[in-house]
Amino acid sequence: MPLDLWLDAPLAESASRTAELRALGVDGVFTFEGPHDVFLPLGPAATVPGTAIMTNVAMALPRSPMHLAHTAYDLHRLSGGRFRLGLGSQIRPHIERRYGTTWSEPVERMRDCVEATRAILRAWQDGTRLDYRGRFWQHTLMTPQFDPGPNPYGLPPILVGALGPRMTEMAAATADGLLVMPFNTERHFRERTLPAVAQGRVGVERPFEIIVETIVAMGDTDEELATARRAVRKLLAFYGSTPSYRPVLDVEGWGALQPELNTLSKQGRWHEMAGLIDDSMVDALSVSGTPAQCADLIRKRFGDSASRVCAYFPGYAPGDGAIAELSAGLNRS
Repeated sequence: MPLDLWLDAPLAESASRTAELRALGVDGVFTFEGPHDVFLPLGPAATVPGTAIMTNVAMALPRSPMHLAHTAYDLHRLSGGRFRLGLGSQIRPHIERRYGTTWSEPVERMRDCVEATRAILRAWQDGTRLDYRGRFWQHTLMTPQFDPGPNPYGLPPILVGALGPRMTEMAAATADGLLVMPFNTERHFRERTLPAVAQGRVGVERPFEIIVETIVAMGDTDEELATARRAVRKLLAFYGSTPSYRPVLDVEGWGALQPELNTLSKQGRWHEMAGLIDDSMVDALSVSGTPAQCADLIRKRFGDSASRVCAYFPGYAPGDGAIAELSAGLNRS
């Protein structure tokens, strides 16, 4: 099972850190829409031979599909065909108040964005007239000065990050792959995610991949593991305070915790929030243990359904030896 890790390095060190991770057996790196640009670090990373690169995820709704298509084309070509364009919708407050743009009908806007981006890439690839007319985006002009021509590595895959059944079903019907959100449990994945994927795939012949994102609490010693679990507990409390993540808690019978976490977050009582996440929640919402144990848990939970795994180490940094052991465990036949 290929392993992708977050490229957590200064921009000037993106290529060198990617090469180090590759030497440890890591198959790919990804970026997310955080305090830095989501695309720029992947340029240096693309120069490391054999390494898959991916946005996980770039916010689609504030961007034009034309911008997404140009960037995806260039990174796919630079990497020799190893780029995946992972897109996400974000929630309304961020779209309206952080990005300063329009938010409505997120599932349909995401569908339109995926289809528009693919239509632009396809027009370049096939040399056909660009004539995309969707509900939210229309692209009908492409003069030779702005047409890069066919990409020698074909079209970059477009993946969608999703949690709820409607977005998941849309991703399965429209995109080339699904990025399963990290705040998840095996039960939610099997009872909610996979049925939505199956529904979306009815009548669709396009190849499709499922990439799971999982939160990992990993350590070789009791002290290292306790440090990792404390860090994971804080992240789970943060995720759990968000109303859109309540369905995951509901499946496990923990739904009543969500509004309590939300209230504490609005009061800035972050330490108290983490205290509400007990050990059973950490075990269900993340994988925890030694690197070998974490690899076994990931393979057990997702190995029969997912093609790759993106591992998160929130708030702590495992050693390179532990990363190498995790990768070896996941790639064991």
